[in-house]
Amino acid sequence: MSKPQLLLIGAGGHALSCIDVIEQDSRFSIIGLIGLPAEQGSQRLGYNVIGTDADLAALLATAAHALVTIGQIKSPALRIAMFERLQQLGFALPTIVSPHAYVSPHARLGVGTVVMHGAVVNAGAVVGDNCIINTRALVEHGASIGSHCHVATGALVNGDAAVGAGSFIGSGTVVREGIRIGKQCLIGMGQLVRADCADGSRVPAGKVAK
Repeated sequence: MSKPQLLLIGAGGHALSCIDVIEQDSRFSIIGLIGLPAEQGSQRLGYNVIGTDADLAALLATAAHALVTIGQIKSPALRIAMFERLQQLGFALPTIVSPHAYVSPHARLGVGTVVMHGAVVNAGAVVGDNCIINTRALVEHGASIGSHCHVATGALVNGDAAVGAGSFIGSGTVVREGIRIGKQCLIGMGQLVRADCADGSRVPAGKVAK
């Protein structure tokens, strides 16, 4: 039985990591990537960049499933816009989990979310739609991650903490248990987040939120 065809939206560095997870997950066959006009015709790990945003409607007839593989650091705006456009066009947005990750059967993941190699999403945790739970990140028991968030490599979101929609938690950051991080926040790499952060907070690398 043939696998469902999957279209990847974004052809940058994050797409490379997603390709590896999708191949290991083995539920989908990657039909190709959508990239910038200058990227069209190039390859990523053996898969062709087959079109641009303008081709999405036409490609729906070939691939019913799509995944946003654009990265997210400074702003979630582009990932959100592409996610919403894919929904409007009628694409199915699967949840992708690496077989080398652990997601508790008592946790919940939203559509279009990807959980990378070595990540852990523990019991009672809730992760929204269109999120990146990156390599070796931890979302501990009872924690909640809003839609369109990126929990970067090696970040630790401890028990019962909450991260608002559209926020970025940098590599190696530790969020204390029970902390509330607002919407559209940007927490730099290596931070110790010991106090709540209001919507739109910016905590650059080298500064402790306390």
